[in-house]
Amino acid sequence: MTKILVDDVEVDVPPHYTLLQAAEAAGMEVPRFCFHERLSIAGNCRMCLVEVKGGPPKPQASCAMNVRDVRPGPNGELPQIFTKSPMVKKAREGVMEFMLINHPLDCPICDQGGECDLQDQAIAYGMDSSRYAENKRAVEDKYIGPLVKTVMTRCIHCTRCVRFTTEVAGITELGLLGRGEDAEITTYLEKAMTSEMQGNVIDLCPVGALTSKPYAFSARPWELQKTESVDVMDAVGSAIRVDTRGREVMRIMPRLNEAVNEEWISDKTRFIWDGLRTQRLDRPYIRENGKLRPASWAEAFSAIAAKVKAAKPEKIGALAGQLAGVEEMFALKGLMAALGSANLDCRYPGSPLHPKHGRASYLFNSTIAGIEEADAIMIIGANPRREAAVLNSRIRKRHLTGKATIGLIGQQADLSYPVTYLGAGPESLEKFVDHAPSKAQKPMFIIGQGAINRPDGAAVLAMAAKAAAAIGVIKDGWNGFNILHTEAAFVGALDLGFVPGEGGADTGAMLQPGAMDVIFNLGADEIDIPVGAFVIYQGTHGDKGAHRADIVLPGAAYTEKSATYVNTEGRVQMTNRASFPPGDAREDWAILRALSEALGKKLPYDNLGQLRAALYAEFPHFAALDTIAAGKAADIEALAKLKGKTEKAPFANAVSAFHLTNPVARASKVMAECAALAAGSAQVAAE
Repeated sequence: MTKILVDDVEVDVPPHYTLLQAAEAAGMEVPRFCFHERLSIAGNCRMCLVEVKGGPPKPQASCAMNVRDVRPGPNGELPQIFTKSPMVKKAREGVMEFMLINHPLDCPICDQGGECDLQDQAIAYGMDSSRYAENKRAVEDKYIGPLVKTVMTRCIHCTRCVRFTTEVAGITELGLLGRGEDAEITTYLEKAMTSEMQGNVIDLCPVGALTSKPYAFSARPWELQKTESVDVMDAVGSAIRVDTRGREVMRIMPRLNEAVNEEWISDKTRFIWDGLRTQRLDRPYIRENGKLRPASWAEAFSAIAAKVKAAKPEKIGALAGQLAGVEEMFALKGLMAALGSANLDCRYPGSPLHPKHGRASYLFNSTIAGIEEADAIMIIGANPRREAAVLNSRIRKRHLTGKATIGLIGQQADLSYPVTYLGAGPESLEKFVDHAPSKAQKPMFIIGQGAINRPDGAAVLAMAAKAAAAIGVIKDGWNGFNILHTEAAFVGALDLGFVPGEGGADTGAMLQPGAMDVIFNLGADEIDIPVGAFVIYQGTHGDKGAHRADIVLPGAAYTEKSATYVNTEGRVQMTNRASFPPGDAREDWAILRALSEALGKKLPYDNLGQLRAALYAEFPHFAALDTIAAGKAADIEALAKLKGKTEKAPFANAVSAFHLTNPVARASKVMAECAALAAGSAQVAAE
């Protein structure tokens, strides 16, 4: 640690800190445009100038100078910098005057208004008049895709967007061309960017040069109600903020969570909000003569009761989908128990994951932040870039340190970082079962759903556990055996035990023709239910599940309810209600509670508080929000004893179309446009 004086305030900071960071540690505010904590130093905006005592007779860029570079006084006095001296004030005002020479007077019509760093700093350091009489420079706007709107005349060349796309997103499609007055940011060939993280440049841009194209001219920030919540578009559980006006979600923004998503979110997370408005189920429906007709709640419940009472308990099943919260799954599990049925499941056919194997057998045990400690990573049957884009950026971040080697077994893909390709299927994994212990101190396996959601899933999981034991993936103080999930509901469902009870049928058995007379479908839209079963679909959109249903019960989306979710690493998180469901739609647990009364099997709670009290009494770890109940390493050793024989078929990744993985995404016009562009790019690349 190094002591330094900042405006006569003494602080003790690491020597690698920049002067800007030291000033912030001392409680001083230093303006900046190009500096960002998670990006490389550019030092090109010069707004963060400070005066260094005993240094050059001109101010220094505090973002590009380290604390270790500041000399002490001649008599051993502490190094000292000034952030408020007349020299600094005059220098910053001069920089701001130069910035505003070419910047257009767009504030009344700019979407960045109210959230613009340049606007804020111009008030603090701007002049009341301009000494520049020449014409302002104009730059042609660039097309960089359907997500980011460009008004490049406003650009101040901070290069944050260029550094983000190159360093974090891992694409080289954005850069600075030209010199001096002719310099401009562009995608070179003016094609759409291909990253799943490109929307983050909107937050990074300190002016209105890059703004959200779908959100353009929709609202001003001071009109919006801001609600902190959690994303459910994948199993990462990114921290988000949902901005609403009235009953409508207007945009979704990231929140800082160092342990999960840092301050990034994927494009699906950010731009999904238009899908929350379209194709919504807003009233119950009953299928008559092959067509769905609107009905009242009483009619729907009466029709369900008639079918359920006529069916035997062993002929009644329940399936949970990828966006279901813990509370509604707990209510559905209780209802099935009251009906005397053990047929319930949340898994894809063939999945060997089961709570009986222990919690460590289905968690991302090293945690997402633990990726930054790994020195050898093997990805098995997964494409993290599509399945968990934010988690993939962590792997890339670790790669950029040069301290980790990365291998891939499965389907080849561009993951935004170089990998050593080790093979396509189980036979490649088998080579590591008798492998010598790795020289790496903290090796890691990342096992995707593509490796285990298949008929030989149990054998593959057992083989992975044996290979992990041989290589040394699990050792004292380190558990690098990680399951990468793609669905937000999955870990919570396994924690609840939403799997077949004794003698109960699993997903594959329930989907056999004639196996079930009645199926409760809680938002499972990715499966095909055979003709013959009476299907009660409870969900938010008129997607695949609703098309197959005999009764449709309209539920609440994740922005319209307070619900618990558990992310891939086992972190318990909770969404908050930002708006209300449309029409007659209700929260899912409340629908199940009302239905239980109609079935004569009344569930023992009348409100959400009572439900959660019952949930926490049975599963205490759900009460500890933002914490992880770690699994036991012995659970993974037990996985090696699973029986089965592997097949020769190569692993296929679980997610093929990143933008269309759930009903909300498929209802989104923006996601449809992105998916079409992605498909076109893939076709061009294949040719």
